[in-house]
Amino acid sequence: MENVGLKIIKNFKRPEKSLIEKFRNIQVSILDDCMNRTAAISSQIKPFNNVKLLGTAYTVRLQAGDNLLFYYAIDQAKPGDVIVIDGGGFTERALCGEIMTEYAKERGLAGFIIDGAIRDKEDISKSNFPVYARAVTPNGPYKNGPGEINVPINIGGKVICPGDIIVGDENGVIAINPKDAEIILEKSKAIIEKENNLLLNIKENKKMNLEWVYKKLEENQCEFIEEV
Repeated sequence: MENVGLKIIKNFKRPEKSLIEKFRNIQVSILDDCMNRTAAISSQIKPFNNVKLLGTAYTVRLQAGDNLLFYYAIDQAKPGDVIVIDGGGFTERALCGEIMTEYAKERGLAGFIIDGAIRDKEDISKSNFPVYARAVTPNGPYKNGPGEINVPINIGGKVICPGDIIVGDENGVIAINPKDAEIILEKSKAIIEKENNLLLNIKENKKMNLEWVYKKLEENQCEFIEEV
């Protein structure tokens, strides 16, 4: 019989590491542009250090303020996994701190995304292990459960599934379905080339083609007044 609300799925299909690596040096803002500018999780979930994030989603749903299954996830996730925590956005109890972060780092995990709070902010800010979270509080967590592991979860208004490719930088975080990865990579190459050409033109000619701005103003019947 299924124990509703307390379930651990041990294994899931992970994308090839070679596919994940293709995203390593692409800005999250560019990837988001390739996904109709709708892919980013809530801006309220912020990086707590300057380390870029890249890996495979290992998803965890917790009771608010309880980190029992967070410990299990750190101990069982594979190198390269990003532990993605649906803590319900509850910020009055920290779900992890320096010790859990260091253990995850030593196990070769790729980072944390926490829809909830952390503590030991100063230590985490100096770490080279990427951590994203909603808030900071000194209050510690409960350790009772229940919860679920490796099921679809909601993080900052976006559904993230186990095996999604997670990319994060100072701009924010997105999740990419591996089935969409190649087309997003192709689109990102085109955007990078276009932006590089725009920057080069600005530097060399001190110009930028903004005809579209004036056309849009005209379409909207903007009133131009010479003087007041």
